[in-house]
Amino acid sequence: MTNIEQVSFEIISTVGMARSLFIEAIHCAKEQDFKQAQEKIEEGQAYFIQGHHAHFGLIQQEADQTQEPIQINLILMHAEDQLMSAEAFGILAQEFIDMYKLLHKKD
Repeated sequence: MTNIEQVSFEIISTVGMARSLFIEAIHCAKEQDFKQAQEKIEEGQAYFIQGHHAHFGLIQQEADQTQEPIQINLILMHAEDQLMSAEAFGILAQEFIDMYKLLHKKD
């Protein structure tokens, strides 16, 4: 397994966990457990940052003119897709939590 494949799998794993935690946060907010929802968001963000740092390492490697260019493959493309998806889920999860808080206030 090449370094790029290892990093790609690291990205997929960490941001996949982040996305799962963001979804759990929405479910917690729906049940009006806003403390748990915020904890899930924070835990998800920590995983997302790990994946983002791994991805940024590849970008730095690509920018380094003394190293071989990154060979794009399907695994890396999937990793980048998962990274973007997790980022969107994080943003939407926070919006859902805020919406559930507003709805709860009106009860």
